[in-house]
Amino acid sequence: MHTARKDLNTIRYASISTPLGRLYVAFRGSAVCYAALGSGVRGFERRCVRAFGVRPVRDLRLAKGLARRVVDHSTGKRSFSATLDFSGLTPFQRLVLKKTLEIPAGEVRSYQWVAKEIGARRAVRAVGTALAGNPISFLIPCHRVVRTDGRIGHYSAGGPGVKAKLLAFEGVDLVGLARLATRRIRFVGNGTSKSLCLPSCHSARSIPEQNVVYFTTQREALRKRYRPCRNCRPI
Repeated sequence: MHTARKDLNTIRYASISTPLGRLYVAFRGSAVCYAALGSGVRGFERRCVRAFGVRPVRDLRLAKGLARRVVDHSTGKRSFSATLDFSGLTPFQRLVLKKTLEIPAGEVRSYQWVAKEIGARRAVRAVGTALAGNPISFLIPCHRVVRTDGRIGHYSAGGPGVKAKLLAFEGVDLVGLARLATRRIRFVGNGTSKSLCLPSCHSARSIPEQNVVYFTTQREALRKRYRPCRNCRPI
């Protein structure tokens, strides 16, 4: 029994190749507790020491099931699904990170959206702080959370350039979003169905060009009887 407890407390890690570079993943037992893209062996070990106070033990490769989930996530096949170790995080941080897991590849949501979804509308800044401390970056896709004005904002796991690279790889139209942000457009409506979406929503991208209606405020859209999309939940 003593050995089993020791194994569960030991942090191990391995790396795997993804289309975006080498991903290092640390785990405690079967639960993922830390991840970083392109940090290198020494850099990743130093990060783990800072985060957990212990040096992780290196494995040759990830377990087959976990490796498959990582590959599926990195190629956009499906969202990352595995046991996650959130020990050491506050209940609020856990809520933020779990909500972020719901954002589909190729789409973005704002810090304000996350705050609203977890029932803390006024905690927009706190949401940003929680995401900045995301220990399982890339797998928990905090790069898909952007500023309320539509600009991509900062990314603690490598800066705005890395964030833009990840979003572009996933199919986000960064040029189009920047153009809409400049015009202060935050919502896209379908003039025929009267549905209202966030600009990056897959449903919004399928609206025929002649039916696209732009809105700067939700009040304006509601006044014209547009209904919020059930997928991106813009309001």
